[in-house]
Amino acid sequence: MESVNDLDSKQQALKPIRTKIAGGGEEESGKKPYDIVEEEEEPLSPAARIFHEPNFNVYIIAIMGWKTKMDLQVLKANFVHTLLKHPRFSSLQVKDDDKDGAMRYVRTKVDLDKHIIMPDLDQKTESADKLVEDYISDLSKTSMDLSKPLWEFHILNIKTSDAESLGVFRIHHSLGDGVSLMSLVLACTRQVSDSKALPTLPVQKSSNPNPVKSGGVWSLIKMVWYTFVDVLMFIATALFLKDTVTPLTRHRKKGVGSGSRRFAYRTVSFDDIKLVKNAMNTTINDVVMGVSLAGLSQYLNRRYGEAKGEAVATQKKNNLPENIRLRATLLVNIRPSPGIHALADMMEKGTKAKWGNCIGSVLLPFTIALRDDPLDYVRQAKATIDRKKQSQEAAYTFLIVKLVLKLFGIKAAAFLYHRVPNHTTLCFSNIVGPIEEIGFYGHPLAFIAPSCYGQPHGLMVHFQSYTNKMTFILSVDEAIIPDPHQLCDDIEESLKLMKDAVIARGIVKENLIK
Repeated sequence: MESVNDLDSKQQALKPIRTKIAGGGEEESGKKPYDIVEEEEEPLSPAARIFHEPNFNVYIIAIMGWKTKMDLQVLKANFVHTLLKHPRFSSLQVKDDDKDGAMRYVRTKVDLDKHIIMPDLDQKTESADKLVEDYISDLSKTSMDLSKPLWEFHILNIKTSDAESLGVFRIHHSLGDGVSLMSLVLACTRQVSDSKALPTLPVQKSSNPNPVKSGGVWSLIKMVWYTFVDVLMFIATALFLKDTVTPLTRHRKKGVGSGSRRFAYRTVSFDDIKLVKNAMNTTINDVVMGVSLAGLSQYLNRRYGEAKGEAVATQKKNNLPENIRLRATLLVNIRPSPGIHALADMMEKGTKAKWGNCIGSVLLPFTIALRDDPLDYVRQAKATIDRKKQSQEAAYTFLIVKLVLKLFGIKAAAFLYHRVPNHTTLCFSNIVGPIEEIGFYGHPLAFIAPSCYGQPHGLMVHFQSYTNKMTFILSVDEAIIPDPHQLCDDIEESLKLMKDAVIARGIVKENLIK
């Protein structure tokens, strides 16, 4: 079995494939790592190429906890008939020297032994959770070479505090956006109660209704004005407007997106989040954003107190500076996901499904402060999100990057993609998961925790729902946030305080508490 270090040493020995004709690409030994399948090549989209730039080389990590040990042979047998049917997962990405480094997909025969990795872990370790965390963190110190399709699945057959085993997908972001890739993984699963039924996702209402139909001309005027202001702020942020330097701020140096990351996750009750949502007549997004804001405020207050030499026991004292400018970059899919059923049909029947990277950005201002009423954080988050819903910021920020790419090329667009996150503090994402228990080729799922590395932000916060659970995962730069589990504690404690406040005030009916 290969360890992460063994894998890394092999990767460093390989060089990217460069070719002038379809099917080119040999390792230094002169042997082709894969057999090229002769068929029409497809160029990488400009957005996909951006994810190969040195300052924006981003990978998606999806940690999946299982209720049983994983069977390597079962996975291999099923991957052939599902995941490998997707052309992105069975294609090389090759560079063409004759076209300014342009890249294209070339279909190939996949050797699953190079993609499914099962390390020999120490089953007698004192802390399996720490061992797994270190293993996943080590993945962020490595990259994948272009001599194979850019995805891997790591099987960690060791019992942790919340799973009997874990599977870790590592997928290069050039293969697709996060929601599409998550939909593809879910299309490979089936309901535990019905082995032939695909997972069911909650029906989501549009967050940007037609302004004319919803509120008439005045709503249209507000949409135009808010969009203008938000786009102006986006441009200002790209050029010069920076967040306040705080303990969460990453040093603004060239190539900061390539450092090692630490991934910490925590699973809480989805019912608790829905309890707060129903009591305050808000949305799930409002609550998770409010919980994040509360947790970050508590964490920063502690960090500032420690810098002043304050003891941990006195952290109720307000140590926060005034007027902190702290913003989160919210990633928004401009094009709707192809959907689980469309992707399942594509793998099973060979039909077509929309695919790619169409991602816009929304800048969310966070007011960092200590509140006497924990529910005030949700109220603030709701006000911010409601304001952003009246804007087309995500669509126009995507168009700005697309325009820069067309006029000035890949490097300029990648610079813009890197510049805005580098001038803000964190990234935020919330992905909806299945409402019933699912199995992955017969392995029942306990939780799922997606995240990323390679991005400029020193902190990313992802929320992922699954049945009656909500898992939040932090991707942190260890040099900036050396204690991510403390931040997890602060976020979890913030949710508990909100739930207790709702129940104590009798805001919600008893049947919603159960």
